Formats: sequence, structure tokens, C-alpha cells
Amino acid sequence: MEVVLKTQGVTKWYGTRKVVDKVNMTIHKGDIYGFIGSNGAGKTTFIRCILGLVKHSGTVEILGQSDKAGLVHAKKKIGAIVETPALGDDASGFECLKTHALLYGIKDENKIKQLLDFVGLADAHDKKVKYFSLGMKQRMAIAQALINDPEILILDEPTNGMDPQGIIEMREFLKKLSKTKGTTILISSHILAELQQLATRIGIIDKGILVDEFRVSDIKGSLESYYLAKVGAAK
Repeated sequence: MEVVLKTQGVTKWYGTRKVVDKVNMTIHKGDIYGFIGSNGAGKTTFIRCILGLVKHSGTVEILGQSDKAGLVHAKKKIGAIVETPALGDDASGFECLKTHALLYGIKDENKIKQLLDFVGLADAHDKKVKYFSLGMKQRMAIAQALINDPEILILDEPTNGMDPQGIIEMREFLKKLSKTKGTTILISSHILAELQQLATRIGIIDKGILVDEFRVSDIKGSLESYYLAKVGAAK
């Protein structure tokens, strides 16, 4: 399988505290990779290392590129949401996405409308962002991350604060994105049950260490158990 993102020995220190410890991660094309760990385990810092937002040791390879110039080009094919997305509260849904599109030199208003429809915000075309629900704001942030048709989408805790229905809608949307566009997705969360219903592969991080990686399909059988009860007339 084609590897689209690979890290070797990625390590990040903040002063005397090691937040990410020699992480080796491999993500294949088409994966929905669930990155699970408790709050403070190092998920966000590791994602920042991948995106080049913080300095770190170790190597990051994206779409086969690992040198400085190659990574600059490869990162243009990544869409990402890290922590709280920045949205213009007084802008409408259309204006918000149009402004973001212009940063990429995209002026095609039909593409913007189609993307709003794809993320389930067609009805929010003229609605101001400040009146969006949390789920709507997260979908708008994803629309921004998708504006450049990325091959890889990285989402850091995208369902934080959502109600159960919002979490279900987000899960179904990401499945749709993976199926229809073939986008490779890295999604972090501290809730295993949530990722298990979505991810094809899972990586577990604890105290900055990637302790395990596995395909969800490989463990489902071992996790299943059942009771067999026979009911009949007493003799």
C-alpha cells in the first residue's frame, strides 16, 4: 500500500519536558487513521510537528517528500484543523469560505457553493457564522480545510464539545469524504469508542510515546464475545 505520511523518531521537548518521544507513525493512502490518547498525551503537539508548526527532531515524510523543499510542496496538499478554527463571526457562510478560498487564489464561486453543499451547509449560505451551532462551525472549518482539494486531511479533536447527534453527523461526513474523494484522514481524539466506529487504523499515544498501531479489522474479532442461552421446558 502507498504510504502518504511517515514519521521516524519525531521528538519534541518543551524545556526539560519531553512531550513527543521518538514517534514512528505510518499512514497509508485511503486510511482513516484514528490517533487516540488522553488529554495531554501529546496528540496536538505531534500534529504540529507534522505540519511544521513547531521545531522538532526526527524526520517527517509526506507524499514521498522528506527534504525541506519537498515538504513545502507536499504540505500544500494537506488540509488541517488544529485546535479552535478561526472563523469570521459577522460573515455569512458563503463569505467566510470565499475569503478563505481567496487565500489560495480560488475565485470560482460555484466551487465554494458546491463545497458548502458537500459539508451540509447549503442552507447556511446567507446565515452569519456567529449564529452557527458548534457542529456547523466544525463543518465550516472542514470546508476551509478542503478548499485546496487536499490529499490528506488532519483533524485535531474535531468533535470536542459536540452533542451526540453532532458527533454522529461528523462521523458520517468523514466516512462520506473518504469514500467519495479518497481523502486520507488523520483524526485525533481522546475517546476510543468514537474512533473505533470511524477509523480503519488506530495509533495509541501515551505520555508522548506511540505505544501501538493496528488495523481496526484485525482486532474486531478478538473483541467480540457472546453468550449462548438455551431455553426449553423443564423436565
